Amino acid sequence: MDSLTTSAVLIVGVAACVTDLHARRIPNWLTFGAAAAALATHYAWGGPASAQTAAGGWVTGLFLFMPLFLLGGMGAGDVKLLAALGAWLGPSGAFWLAIYTSMAGGVMAMAVSARHGYLKTAFRNLGALSRFWFFFGLRPMPGLTLEQEGSTPRLAYALPMFVGTMVTLWLQ
Repeated sequence: MDSLTTSAVLIVGVAACVTDLHARRIPNWLTFGAAAAALATHYAWGGPASAQTAAGGWVTGLFLFMPLFLLGGMGAGDVKLLAALGAWLGPSGAFWLAIYTSMAGGVMAMAVSARHGYLKTAFRNLGALSRFWFFFGLRPMPGLTLEQEGSTPRLAYALPMFVGTMVTLWLQ
């Protein structure tokens, strides 16, 4: 099962990178299809207990990145991708995937910001966001969400998720 899991996770990760870079979307057929395949495969190979572990990984992945989506800082496809990969990796794998993805995402976001001359603005926005949350609580800050169009550089988050996937697989 380990080589099957590794292969499935890598295939889903590469497909997500391709679609995210090309269309700036991670399609539902990929995320929900990968999650359904994980549940079915885990059930077929390990029975109900294994399927329950896969479902737990899906729920863990969903809940770990959901707050970022609700605050307007992440797309829904990124959340569903973490959940789908979590279904293959289980709850612990989903947790570590989220940690390593967040670390890779932070580094990549800084590199993309620096490349576009946006780093100073990005740090200024983080300060404004921190003050907004302090005074108004955790909620999306108007003008500082993914819905804001314009000259802000974007990071296809499937890329840091793939890096996080590689680290998670390597360290398991």
